[in-house]
Amino acid sequence: MAAIQKITRLQMQWDTQDPFLFCAFHNDNFPKGNGKYGPVDSLAGRNIGQDFTKKDGWAMYHGSKVPGFPAHPHVGFETVTIAEHGFVDHSDSLGASGRFGKGDVQWMTAGKGVQHSEMFPLINTEKENPLLLFQIWLNLPAKSKSVEPYFGMMWHENIPVVSKEDSEGNKIEVKLVAGSFDGHKALDPAPDSWAANPDNDVNIWLISLESNAEFTVPKGIDGANRSLYFYEGDAIAAEGFDIPPMHQIKADVNEVLTLKNGSAPAQLLLLEGKPIGEHVVQHGPFVGNSRQDIEKAFSNFQETQFGGWPWSTNEHTHSPATERFAIYPDGKKEEL
Repeated sequence: MAAIQKITRLQMQWDTQDPFLFCAFHNDNFPKGNGKYGPVDSLAGRNIGQDFTKKDGWAMYHGSKVPGFPAHPHVGFETVTIAEHGFVDHSDSLGASGRFGKGDVQWMTAGKGVQHSEMFPLINTEKENPLLLFQIWLNLPAKSKSVEPYFGMMWHENIPVVSKEDSEGNKIEVKLVAGSFDGHKALDPAPDSWAANPDNDVNIWLISLESNAEFTVPKGIDGANRSLYFYEGDAIAAEGFDIPPMHQIKADVNEVLTLKNGSAPAQLLLLEGKPIGEHVVQHGPFVGNSRQDIEKAFSNFQETQFGGWPWSTNEHTHSPATERFAIYPDGKKEEL
C-alpha cells in the first residue's frame, strides 16, 4: 500500500490530526529593534492589535509595541512551543516567566486553566531579528483536562539530535522534541501529557536534510496518525510525487516513507500520535469535550482569572540582562 494518503498546501495555521489540535507557524523577518523590543520600522498601515497581514514580511500579531500575544487564557490542552530562531518572552498567571530561543522548547499544560503572554522581543538593534517558531496544540484526554497547569523548559543544549548519513554520505538530522527515533529517546514531556505514555506514540521531530539526502521515515505504531510538514527547501520527491515546500503530507504509519530531497537543504516537522478519540469542542483557547465544559471554563475564568495576572502589563517583557532563562512557579531559576 502507498504510504502517502494526502498532500495539501499549508496555510498560516497548519491542519493537524488527533491527538493534535493545530499548529501555528510563525516565520517573520522582523527588522532591527528600537531598543525597547519593538521594531525600528514604522507601524503605519498596520491594524495594531490584530496585525496578521505579514506586511513587509512580518506581523505584530496582537502586540501593540512589541510583536506577539499579550495575556490570554488557555484551558484543556497543551502547547509545545519550538523557537528555532528569535526569542519568546513568556509570563504567566502561575508567576512563572522566561525567555527562550535558539532551538529551545517550552512545554506548557494549561489543564484547568492558565493565563500567559508570549511576546517576541526584537533584541538586536544592529541587525534584523528573524523569528521561526512553531506552536503545537496537543489535546488532553477528558480525564486530564482539569489537571494543575504545568510549565517546563527543554533547553536546546539538552534536546537529543540524531545525526545520520544516507548511502551517498548526505547528512540528515532529526531533532527529538517528543518520542523516539533510531534508538534515541526525547526528553520527558509534561507529566500529565498524552505524550507521557509511550503507548500513545506521540512523536514531534524536526528533520533537516542536506541537499539530495534520502531519508526513510520508519513505520510507527498501528493506529497512530502521522503528518509531515515540508516548510523549507525547493522540492522533495516521494512515491512518484514532486512535493514543493509549504505542503503537508498525511502518511500511513503502517508503511515506511522514503523522502528524496532536492538541490536545496530541506526542513520538515513530523507530528505523530495515537488519537485520543474523544469529542472535541473548542472556542478559541478553551478546549473541552462538550459545550458545558466550555461554559464552565468561561465562568471559572470570569470568577478567578485563573489566579490573576501578577505582571504590570499584559505585554510583559523581560530585562535584557539575561539572554535565556526560566523562573518556575516554585521560584526555581535557570539561566543559560
